Amino acid sequence: MLREISVGTGLILASIAIAGFSLWIVETWLRRAHGWLTTEPHAPKLFVLLCAAAVWIISIVTVGVWLWALTFWALGLFQTLEESVYFSLASFTTLGYGDVILPKGWRLLGGMAAANGFLTFGILIAMMVEALRHIRIGQVERSRKP
Repeated sequence: MLREISVGTGLILASIAIAGFSLWIVETWLRRAHGWLTTEPHAPKLFVLLCAAAVWIISIVTVGVWLWALTFWALGLFQTLEESVYFSLASFTTLGYGDVILPKGWRLLGGMAAANGFLTFGILIAMMVEALRHIRIGQVERSRKP
């Protein structure tokens, strides 16, 4: 059980670190682009920003899924890489079909992968909303200035 918790904790920390590092890069870019993003026309820029944010979120989730899948595969928990990716995706997105399961002695990792996915989605979506809110506030404030 300690082995499962240790592996799961390491994967969660690595996944969150990757998301945090990518957030740092995105925030740096947003700070640099803030002037452009707050000038007219607003609607096309918000559209592009929203699409870019969605791609960013999917990219970070994909990295997290692959991190878990490669670990499952390296530990020999599944016969194929496809099966590892499938289980990782179903767990990380909290879909949890249950048609592919972890062997006894490693079942805690399924719940930890789901918790990691839930946390990752929450953090990324919260950051996306916050970034869009700041951009929109900047647009409104700039529009009010003569």
